[in-house]
Amino acid sequence: MAMQSLILLTLAMAPVLSAQIMYVGAYTNVSNSKGINAYRFDSATGKLTPLGLMTETSSPSFLAIAPNGRFLYAVNETDTFSGQPGGAVSAFRIDRATYKLTFLNQVASKGAAPCHIVIDPSGKAALVANYNGGNFSSFPILASGKLGEAASVMQDTGTGPNHDRQEKAHAHEMLIADDLVLGADLGIDHLQLFHLDAATAKLSAASPAFAAVDPGFGPRHMVISDDKKFIYVLSEMNAKVAVMDYDPIKGPGKVLATVSALPADFKGSNTAAEIMLDASGKTLYTSNRGHDSIAVFSVDSKTGALKLKANVKSGGKTPRYFTLDPSGKFLLVANQDSNNIVVFKVDATTGGLTPTGEVVQTGAPVDLAFLR
Repeated sequence: MAMQSLILLTLAMAPVLSAQIMYVGAYTNVSNSKGINAYRFDSATGKLTPLGLMTETSSPSFLAIAPNGRFLYAVNETDTFSGQPGGAVSAFRIDRATYKLTFLNQVASKGAAPCHIVIDPSGKAALVANYNGGNFSSFPILASGKLGEAASVMQDTGTGPNHDRQEKAHAHEMLIADDLVLGADLGIDHLQLFHLDAATAKLSAASPAFAAVDPGFGPRHMVISDDKKFIYVLSEMNAKVAVMDYDPIKGPGKVLATVSALPADFKGSNTAAEIMLDASGKTLYTSNRGHDSIAVFSVDSKTGALKLKANVKSGGKTPRYFTLDPSGKFLLVANQDSNNIVVFKVDATTGGLTPTGEVVQTGAPVDLAFLR
């Protein structure tokens, strides 16, 4: 017993390793990228060290790592796969010594241009949003880490008032929230609501089946407050954030407020991409493509209200995705059209961002995924 206590004490006193592995998803059809690259990130210094190409695969635009840390999944954002309309989803085994990725298998995504993937907490199901297919699909994850063929395909129909962008359904993201799965559809201004049976990887419609946002809003990505009282929905088309009531059983409720992520005097062309809350829930971030900035909002945890505090230039062109590192001390931005990743220091008190000067070049970065 004494020896066991000594071991536990030693482990508790051991320093936390600052080095983290980060995988980068990219478009391979518009850059020299050949697939998924990796970097070692030092959360003590904010430095990125390139590890090189981990695997070749076609346009792995969004990545998801299994909860057990053994497998990585990627959508292949294409309009055709094996000669048929639609994209693909790929599975890889992670070598925890070298971080190389070994290809396991690839299945049809059941819709064109798959743009987002998420793994359920049990690690038994992968959920995919097919943008041009206008549907949400689900896949069983086998014990080997391989993907099974699609277990369900939930097809959306309809249009929105923006005839250029909402001519049909455009599924953009899936968010797993306890007993509900939410699907943002930019084309029909809906947050679709599903239940997931993880054992079979099958989706079924919830009741109610959807929550509506304002016509022409064009929802892209979402984030739910830790207390599950509010959901923040990002509009791709007008770069606004809708603050909505949230109920863990019924899903999103009414829109409480809509706040712009752009300076009041901005007149140019812009679309929004990503949204994220920090660990404290007191700061919310979004990315602007065109203004090329990260919007920093303060959050009133009691009312859910947002206040735009700053727009920090992203350090490149077209910030497609950003993420906080596991320590929460840094925010990393993937600037797709300037082919770089830029690191910012996060103010622990205010959530404000300051560029560290750390910039690495990589082809058309679209997504960043930390191995935990």
